[in-house]
Amino acid sequence: MITSALLDAPTKTDKTVSSDESITAWALAARGGDADAVERFVRALHRDVQRYVAHLCGDPQAVDDLAQDTFLRALSSLHRFEGRSSARAWLLSIARRAVVDSYRYAAARPRLSDVPDWQMAVELSQPLHLPGFDDGVALLDLLAALPDERREAFILTQLVGLPYAEAAEVSDCPIGTVRSRVARARATLMDLLREADEPAVLAA
Repeated sequence: MITSALLDAPTKTDKTVSSDESITAWALAARGGDADAVERFVRALHRDVQRYVAHLCGDPQAVDDLAQDTFLRALSSLHRFEGRSSARAWLLSIARRAVVDSYRYAAARPRLSDVPDWQMAVELSQPLHLPGFDDGVALLDLLAALPDERREAFILTQLVGLPYAEAAEVSDCPIGTVRSRVARARATLMDLLREADEPAVLAA
């Protein structure tokens, strides 16, 4: 159900905290040249980075490149990571910069599509009738309706599962601002869900 998936805030369990501690420890070990720790670090956060950049950039074809760019940047700057924040928050802040840089590059060197209706081409290339696919499309549509800053705050805290403090660090803003953005995003999503349900109720 989209409503519960969108609006129920996840609880950061002891398991998640332990996972963050392990990932941060791997990052610190990777900084010291531990190849196994590098592999564990990348594997543990690869999916989070892909999800985050996918929601930020809105271009399915750019996700893998942006994720790869994020890890290349992170691994080249591991020597500066001191573990003062979680490695997850540190990496997602790098992912955010990678997406911003990609926008700047695209603005300077716009790429043209050789397909007249590229949006239709992308939609037709997506798999259909998979479990949860329709809900996933609806979720993306709802999130796309949010202002950029509110969407980012919602994704970081409700989908990626970062604590508000770490989301504030990634977004480079006060924690109170993140809380406000998430609350407003929830209110907007509730309004959108109610509007989407009204035609079905009237038809019934």
